[in-house]
Amino acid sequence: MTAGSRRPAAIPRSLDVLRLRLTAWYVGTFFAILALLGIGLFATITSRFDRELDASLTLAAQEIARVARARDQASPGTTALFDPRLDVGIPDRTLLLVDTLGRALGGAPVLSPVADLARQARRTGAARVVFAADPDRLLRAHAERVVLSGGRSLVAIAVADEIELEDRYASLIAVFGAAAIAALVLVAVGGWLLARQSTAPVERSVAHMRRFMADAAHELRTPISVVRSRADVALQRPRDSAEYTQALAGIARETERLGGIVEDLLMLARADAGERPIERRRVFLDDIALDAADGARVIADRKGVRLEVADFEESPVDGDAALLRQLAIILLDNAIKFTPAGGLVSISVRAMSSAAVLSVRDTGVGIAAEHLPHVFERFYRGDPARTRESSPHESASVGVGLGLSIARWIADEHGAAITIESISGDGTTVTVQFPPASSDPLVSSS
Repeated sequence: MTAGSRRPAAIPRSLDVLRLRLTAWYVGTFFAILALLGIGLFATITSRFDRELDASLTLAAQEIARVARARDQASPGTTALFDPRLDVGIPDRTLLLVDTLGRALGGAPVLSPVADLARQARRTGAARVVFAADPDRLLRAHAERVVLSGGRSLVAIAVADEIELEDRYASLIAVFGAAAIAALVLVAVGGWLLARQSTAPVERSVAHMRRFMADAAHELRTPISVVRSRADVALQRPRDSAEYTQALAGIARETERLGGIVEDLLMLARADAGERPIERRRVFLDDIALDAADGARVIADRKGVRLEVADFEESPVDGDAALLRQLAIILLDNAIKFTPAGGLVSISVRAMSSAAVLSVRDTGVGIAAEHLPHVFERFYRGDPARTRESSPHESASVGVGLGLSIARWIADEHGAAITIESISGDGTTVTVQFPPASSDPLVSSS
């Protein structure tokens, strides 16, 4: 199994714990909001009900006073026969007409707090009180002073039970409670989905990091093992200078390969961390590509591959000259690597109205359609036929699947689009389209 096809590492269990904690925070926060909302709603309802109840008690007491005065005016001296419960009759209210001694006319019993309220109202004109008739009942009362003919004073009192609050708003409280429970369930489900969504990038990053570390260790282990084996073989017995030279040459090739892997890993690590500054200036893509072709010609000649410079048009772009040259070198090196001896690799630069286009084409082994979507993945090498070494002397130049990942990063940093077209056994064409250069040639870093 190749490094590119290795399964991703298992996601750490700590991510599940993180999701559960995030969900618990969502539910806890929403529960606190609902609790505060419920307390505020209940307090508002209670306050409003108390105001409405006091207003109704005031109207009831004033109605008793009005009827008592009207009856006294019509038949003076008959007020003692006045019974508010019968003559006024307001539902759900206890109605009393009390004399100055706190005794109710009509013989109705008077509680001590009501008698005290009557005496206070006789002095102040009006008064109200809230008191507990027993541990389970809370009463509210309002009193109004009534002055009859001849200066005689009575007190009209209306009393109501606050248990009406529960009777009147019980259904509202039940609906609010049911809605709150349903909302908490929905928040728990939605919070879990949101936590999974929010931790998905972390999950992918952790999986990518673990796979990257495993693949890097796998790729580094091979050249290190080869170097160790060559050194062990060379030290097993005395050898002549030619044999030592051959052993050291093999070690040099493997250390060169090892150094290349480390350099590529370092560049990708800096790219991921955003620590590789991009020096942007006006450069000409055709000059950079020509310089890269001159550098790659030595590799092509050694492999027996013909390197051809095709169309070259002046193409200014904004970018980092060193990175753009590295991009061209990577594409040329890949093309030469997978083109058999006698094959052709060509590079061209064309200036278009909306883009500067760099193309590298080869007549090599090509890439199978199922491998094309993965060629930019790190450590992906796909078809073993494309990674098979032609000879032991090419060990240092055989890639580990990092070149195209670096090329993709360089293209992305320059706002370019990189595409690959290939047919297995019929060559490959890599095209990079750069945005046109800006009108400002000043240097900038990012």
